[in-house]
Amino acid sequence: MKHSSIPLSQTVVTLCKMHNIKDVVISPGSRNAPLTIGFTHDNYFNAYSIVDERCAAFFALGIAQQKRQPAALVCTSGSALLNYFPAIAEAFYNEIPLVVLSADRPEFLVGVGDGQTIHQKNVYGRHVHYNGRLKLDIRDHISSYQFPREQLGSKTKNNSGLKEIQEDIQSFNEYEIHKALSIAYQKSGPVHLNVPFEEPLYKTRNDLMISPQPFKWQHDNKEEDEIGIKELKKAWKSAKRKLILVGVLPPNSIEEKWINALAIQPDVIVFTETTSNLYHEDFFPCIDQMIGPLDSDGFKALQPDLLITLGGLVVSKKIKALLRQYKPQKHFHLGKQRANDTFFCLNHHIALDVNSVFEKLHLVVTKQEYSKYKSHWLQVKAHRLQKHREYEDLIPYSDFTVFRDVLDAIPTQIQLQIANSSAIRYAQLFKLNPTIEVFCNRGTSGIDGSTSTAIGAAVAAKKQVVFITGDLSFFYDSNALWNNYVPSSFRIILINNLGGGIFRILPGHKDSDNFDTFFETKHQLNASHLCEMYNFKYEKASNTKEIQESLKSFFAASKCPKVLEIFTPDRLNDKILLDYFTFIK
Repeated sequence: MKHSSIPLSQTVVTLCKMHNIKDVVISPGSRNAPLTIGFTHDNYFNAYSIVDERCAAFFALGIAQQKRQPAALVCTSGSALLNYFPAIAEAFYNEIPLVVLSADRPEFLVGVGDGQTIHQKNVYGRHVHYNGRLKLDIRDHISSYQFPREQLGSKTKNNSGLKEIQEDIQSFNEYEIHKALSIAYQKSGPVHLNVPFEEPLYKTRNDLMISPQPFKWQHDNKEEDEIGIKELKKAWKSAKRKLILVGVLPPNSIEEKWINALAIQPDVIVFTETTSNLYHEDFFPCIDQMIGPLDSDGFKALQPDLLITLGGLVVSKKIKALLRQYKPQKHFHLGKQRANDTFFCLNHHIALDVNSVFEKLHLVVTKQEYSKYKSHWLQVKAHRLQKHREYEDLIPYSDFTVFRDVLDAIPTQIQLQIANSSAIRYAQLFKLNPTIEVFCNRGTSGIDGSTSTAIGAAVAAKKQVVFITGDLSFFYDSNALWNNYVPSSFRIILINNLGGGIFRILPGHKDSDNFDTFFETKHQLNASHLCEMYNFKYEKASNTKEIQESLKSFFAASKCPKVLEIFTPDRLNDKILLDYFTFIK
């Protein structure tokens, strides 16, 4: 097996293997050649080549999202690693582990006008959990400008003592790599290691020059939050109106016995989202549908005494506005995810597994027959659903009817990836089949890498992946299709209303050239030429009948992935959506 002849490259590759990091996404370059040689000549690794670094990073994010363990990114020096930044920020806020291995010039070549060189140290700032800069190996030559003799010390006279110095460098590098990879697991987020290499870069050898030892990173273990548990039990017993709000959660995060226990409590309402992957008939999965039509009296009736949040970030702007104005008396966040004080009233973060917290709370989960809190809102929910169905029968062909038809046709037992902006917000208004797993990049809520993430997820998932996206998000990330690993079962449903129609929902004057150009960004693009270039089968539809006909066979097995582009009106959708909340009241 071939290895790079550079000890630092051998160390990085060997320690990634030692930490069970198998998936490595590489973007081409010269300075990262030693790492590319090491990762691609070892069959332990799943090595992927993605040219566009922004797409590569989101592709790796999709893999790590599915496997729930770090994926590595390898790039050359210069602007290459800056293109990782959107995905790094998403990984940081969505708590997905990534390991950035950016090759770099030696430090003595930074800031002196050398090509393809920027200040790479700490480039991601607070958006990674660890920034590390590794040290350059002392090679078989030492130039005066590279390592001035006075900096190396008296031991280096006549080249003596260089072995001892290299041993110190090797020890430092091993520690830094072990530490960074351990933190990626521990924090479930991105870390960055900057890896300097000096030429020659392409030499190989058949044996390893290094023998790193296993290492366990010693980090602070949070002791069990007994005070928080005690306070939660007290608040649970005294609260007459309890609201549990669930943000982003991976599938099967909550044990079924606790789902059922919560569902029978008459004084407990559980609000879930499309991204919560949590289902029960007595839960409330369409938050905006529930609270969008409420007036101040309704808000006061819903205002909880106790708010418990689970999971990651929440899509619904309406629930954020409600709970910021009508604050609960107590707010607890449960789980190992970051505790965001979204509603400016957080009292405790119990950083334990949610199931273990429910286990401790189980003794005080008792039926309180006198409460009508949930029964009242179940009646409201039934009314909303009835009015929802009536509205569907009244409105013309639009984004709203398209999402209804598409979500109704999604097969069971698949994974659904959803783009941001209008796509995820429309999906929030419809009930999904409980067997469908749902993912969306809600860390930063950007449109920039949704397609790349979905393709990465499709490579790692053990089931068919269907991706629903809007036109701006799709065309923005069109380089995502420049990918040799897309499974033939992968499906994209592209809803094209010829611009950023979601901006028409916002207040302000919309019938002007300024709005069309700079907010809605109207266009006349379609996906047919991209599909031809990247070997996707292309289908299109422009009305309900064509959509329903296409969806009958769209998800069936095929020799190549498919795109179904659905064209919708550009001037009707905003009125239909805004009128919806008035109608269902």
